[in-house]
Amino acid sequence: MKDMENQLDKIKIAILATNGFEQVELTKPKEFLDNHGATTHIISPEKDSIKGWDKTDWGKKFSVDVPIDKANPDDYDALMLPGGVMNPDHLRMNSKAVEFVKAFFEAGKPVAAICHGPQMLIEAGVLDGRKMTSYPSLKTDMKNAGAKWVDQEVVIENGLITSRNPDDIPAFNEGMLKEFSKVPVNH
Repeated sequence: MKDMENQLDKIKIAILATNGFEQVELTKPKEFLDNHGATTHIISPEKDSIKGWDKTDWGKKFSVDVPIDKANPDDYDALMLPGGVMNPDHLRMNSKAVEFVKAFFEAGKPVAAICHGPQMLIEAGVLDGRKMTSYPSLKTDMKNAGAKWVDQEVVIENGLITSRNPDDIPAFNEGMLKEFSKVPVNH
């Protein structure tokens, strides 16, 4: 069995985000995944960097590892979608970003989405019949997309991990660890 720090050794995780992501919803999960041995890459329609939203104002800039135009879902074992109101709203208008998300579901790879991140799952058309959660304002949209929406800090179902807001990050991180550590490493 892998030790705790290296439970995700050799696992490559794509983090799909653009300007306006909720900063803590990217930084805390990324740090957690990196600390458990994963390789994480920020994927974005932006070429060089993206700017976080830190609660009520613009936050820090973060380097983009791979532009969406060059990103191949086959290169990754799992996907993480941070929230923020602006982030998924902009991403869902980018067809390459939507196709990138769909590819993880088609391949049966685990996907984690927090807060407003599940808006990308609505756009990708992958929610029918899935039990999940999100930021409460998405409840009706999630149900209309076919999801079985529940109000819980984390919901894990068949490789899909969802949480409601930044307060749920510890449970979200543990859910990712549980599901992402099941991934067979083929590279």
